[in-house]
Amino acid sequence: MSREIIAILRGVTPTEAVEVAFTLLDEGIDRIEVPLNSPEPFQSIEKMIDAVGDRAKIGAGTVLDVPSVEKLADLQAHMVVSPDTNASVIVATKQLNMLSYPGVMTPSECFAALHAGADGLKLFPAMLLGVKGFKAIRAVLPEGTKTYAVGGIGCDGFAEWLAAGVTGFGIGSALYKPNMTTKEVGARAEKIVKAYDKEQYAGL
Repeated sequence: MSREIIAILRGVTPTEAVEVAFTLLDEGIDRIEVPLNSPEPFQSIEKMIDAVGDRAKIGAGTVLDVPSVEKLADLQAHMVVSPDTNASVIVATKQLNMLSYPGVMTPSECFAALHAGADGLKLFPAMLLGVKGFKAIRAVLPEGTKTYAVGGIGCDGFAEWLAAGVTGFGIGSALYKPNMTTKEVGARAEKIVKAYDKEQYAGL
């Protein structure tokens, strides 16, 4: 089962990347992004793709330009996540056969991203948009649009956002912070997965 949870490993290093990836997979999280403002991010991404690329979707976050997209394609990354809506990044991502998740906040950004070919919308920062703001935007989005709440959302917010119709979540510091042990990451991942499953599959 692939959960709609994207682990955001901001600050992860190449020496720990593979171990963290295995830990996340063991706990049921198989979508992982390494923000490009992490130490040697492309090296971390390459190591994780080599180790678990057949079992997980590995990609980068904070992708701001086309050269970065091209470098990720060379590594055979699976997805490109950005904090902004940059049509050139989205188009290049799709041309190179990767999944595109640009950051959006307004209806105009949502539609610009979709017109450029985005696979899903990263609602960022979700804590500022809020559930009410998301509901208003979702009402005008095309049916089936995938949406991910990112920024300030933890286990206690899953129920409200899922009830409002969000597809999934990007989880950063609530899951991983630099210098955490893999045991700590695993414990946090376990808690997040349990909370997600409880709300996502309630009543089934």
